[in-house]
Amino acid sequence: MRLELTRIGNSRGIRIPKPLIEQCGLGDVVEVRVTPEGLFIAPHRAPRHGWKETFAASRPIKREMLLDGVPPNAFDDKEWTW
Repeated sequence: MRLELTRIGNSRGIRIPKPLIEQCGLGDVVEVRVTPEGLFIAPHRAPRHGWKETFAASRPIKREMLLDGVPPNAFDDKEWTW
């Protein structure tokens, strides 16, 4: 799709057609960054967006996977203080 830059004061902007906004999931706020290929526009996402769902979908940790039975090493014997 080819869009023309429109003057907005001393700046320039583009009008993004509604079907593209809906298809890309853009809201009132977007994230913009420059890449080697050009300008990248993406929907704004809160920090750590989707982490909760990803964590919930990960496999549960089994007790035998933890490091409870690891014998002490030289650091534990000499350096570690309580």
